Amino acid sequence: MRYKAVVAYDGTDYNGWQKQINGIGIQTVIEKALEKMLGHACEAVASGRTDGGVHALGQVFHFDSEKKMKGERMKTALNSLLPGTIRIQSIEPVSDQFHARFDAVSKRYDYLVGDCGNNPFAVRFMAPVREKLDVLKMQECAQVLVGTHDFTSFTSAKIDQRKSRVRTIDAILICEEKNGIRMIFEGDGFLRYQVRMMAGTLLEVGKGKLTKADVEVMLEGKDKHLCRYKAEAQGLYLVRVDYEKDDCREAILRFLMEELQERDIRKWWGHKR
Repeated sequence: MRYKAVVAYDGTDYNGWQKQINGIGIQTVIEKALEKMLGHACEAVASGRTDGGVHALGQVFHFDSEKKMKGERMKTALNSLLPGTIRIQSIEPVSDQFHARFDAVSKRYDYLVGDCGNNPFAVRFMAPVREKLDVLKMQECAQVLVGTHDFTSFTSAKIDQRKSRVRTIDAILICEEKNGIRMIFEGDGFLRYQVRMMAGTLLEVGKGKLTKADVEVMLEGKDKHLCRYKAEAQGLYLVRVDYEKDDCREAILRFLMEELQERDIRKWWGHKR
């Protein structure tokens, strides 16, 4: 039987999702716990990798087992074997054809920045930025990146040259919150470092160091060397992975983006939808 699991984790102390030779990957920790619970080895196949230090609220993975258990019981048992920094949110049986990576149709990442000041806890979960950022200018420039584009300039040079770098960004929203700024990225998928490089670029826009024209040159140039900005890992969260298109949410996102171009609605937006 195949199971779909949703997991949240604090990525600070891990070398990313994937199993590592010279470090601890979250995948390794989960697979060891699964083996103890199920009595046999199995692979945890995720919707995609997250980098070292990156967090997740809604990472999805699947695994196979001949052992049948109710999802809630399995969740409780697995959490009892996992460290407190990795928490299973749900487990449910799915079709044998379900694939956590290849069936995903949309992902949401959030990037948090703010002045951490003297707060010793914020530095693990928010990227420190002390400058006053021009949020409206950031939102304006973010729209350059929305749509279907070749994001070669905003990704790692290590990606196989045979793989497409074309991705569709459905929405980028820049929102002021009580303790900082939240950047929301929604799209059909993201290349390695893409969100962090887009976030880093938009932060430079907010600081007044880049213009809309600069962002357009980076995107249209399709050259890895054109973008030198990559935001720090601890501000990034994989919030949600979707496996069915939600037309209602897509309509809401389009409405919000149009409104952001017309007037300042930053105050009432917030981080929950």
